[in-house]
Amino acid sequence: MEKEKKLSSIMGYLGLLVSLVLLIGPVWMTIETLNFWWLLLLLADLLCWMGLQIVNPNESCVLVLFGKYTGTLKQNGFYWINPFYVRKKVSLRARNLNSDPIKVNDKIGNPIMIGIVLVWKVENTFKAAFEVDDYIRFVDIQSEAAIRKLAGAYPYDNFDDEQAEISLRSGGEEVNHQLETELRERLEIAGIHVMEARIAYLAYASEIASAMLRRQQATAIVAARQKIVEGAVSMVEMALEQLSKKQIIELDEDKKAAMVSNLMVVLCSDKDVSPVINTGTLHQ
Repeated sequence: MEKEKKLSSIMGYLGLLVSLVLLIGPVWMTIETLNFWWLLLLLADLLCWMGLQIVNPNESCVLVLFGKYTGTLKQNGFYWINPFYVRKKVSLRARNLNSDPIKVNDKIGNPIMIGIVLVWKVENTFKAAFEVDDYIRFVDIQSEAAIRKLAGAYPYDNFDDEQAEISLRSGGEEVNHQLETELRERLEIAGIHVMEARIAYLAYASEIASAMLRRQQATAIVAARQKIVEGAVSMVEMALEQLSKKQIIELDEDKKAAMVSNLMVVLCSDKDVSPVINTGTLHQ
């Protein structure tokens, strides 16, 4: 397999000067003589003009001579090259791929929508021009394949897989690093350098989005209730301890149970408590 070769060529200003000189000959011979030697000079002049090539900044020109790869002009400037070269321009600029979200299944089979942002550029012009048919389309297709593989390797969240330490939603840099590694391996054959890859869109598919939202809400409510109960138990324990320590009132086991029940209802209720005032004695 051939590798990319940088080609050095003659500066184009010299070629332009020769082309202008050859152009003067046919004009003079047409005026002064009646022979047809000017046709040969005109043909040579035409070939000289065909050899002029401009390479813009962050562009390259891949050159092929009769089916054989000769080299690549990467340095921007004005050149004079073999007029029989077949030329293919390849951009070296960084490009963005903002993929449309696609529906895939995560590790546990939930349908999700996922899209990425990919920053890439051509690094090896020989591979980009000859190893694949269309390197831009190749990037699009391989990016989609990498997304599907990434989604199948991690769950969306760890609701169903609590042992999973990494999920697509919480994986952050580690998931993005795995995505970049996968894309680099897939795009290396086309001479593509992956500069950055990030998950740009992540959501449950529409058919399960509402159910998963309710599930997340229920999980949040349960977690909040656990904190509330822990705090309420601590407050009841502190209240009983302070009443006993300061000897404000003597409480037997039944009164303690009633007090604990009332305090727990007050502290754990999700609605405002309506107080009941006892105007009788403590035993009524």
